[in-house]
Amino acid sequence: MPYRPSQLVCGDASLYDASVMEATPDNPSDAPDDLPVTTPETLGHGPGGRWAIWVATGLGVGLVAPAPGTVGGLWGLPLAWAILQIPLLGWQLGAMVVLGLLGVFLCTRAMWALGGKKDPQAIVLDEIVSVPIVYIGLSQVEPWVWVAGYLLLRIFDISKPYPCKRLERLPAGWGIVADDWMAAIYAALALRSLLWLMATGG
Repeated sequence: MPYRPSQLVCGDASLYDASVMEATPDNPSDAPDDLPVTTPETLGHGPGGRWAIWVATGLGVGLVAPAPGTVGGLWGLPLAWAILQIPLLGWQLGAMVVLGLLGVFLCTRAMWALGGKKDPQAIVLDEIVSVPIVYIGLSQVEPWVWVAGYLLLRIFDISKPYPCKRLERLPAGWGIVADDWMAAIYAALALRSLLWLMATGG
């Protein structure tokens, strides 16, 4: 008995056997070859992939800047300022988690749209969504604190202390974003240590 494409999609794919499939006007013998196939590569195709590239490259900055991670990551400073305006720390953390997960999704789409290379240099959304972590919970941030925090983030992101390099091995967008999260945690601890030393006169 011939099997229709709908049976192959909804039922057991092992039922398909090209040697017994009968060609009919409604069921051509090459119909299964024409069925749409979803692969990681197809995630980057179409308008969604182009939109993901636009966002993940920092509105295109990552595609043209000489140091895309450093220059594109500057978009994270106004983002951090906006999150700090949220009155409750719990809500600030929640906002960063949502942004981080959104970053993973968009970085994955953009990665495949840019050819599938692991962590393309043009993608800077991972740097952008990690910046707010550096300043989380600070009530008042003076200009020099913004500068110091960002420089510390870039130092840890470039040097990649343990376990940043290991986190880079995670699949797709997780590997793109997770190492920046870890670098931001290091930068947050270093910034608070600096603030504490200055407050105590150490």
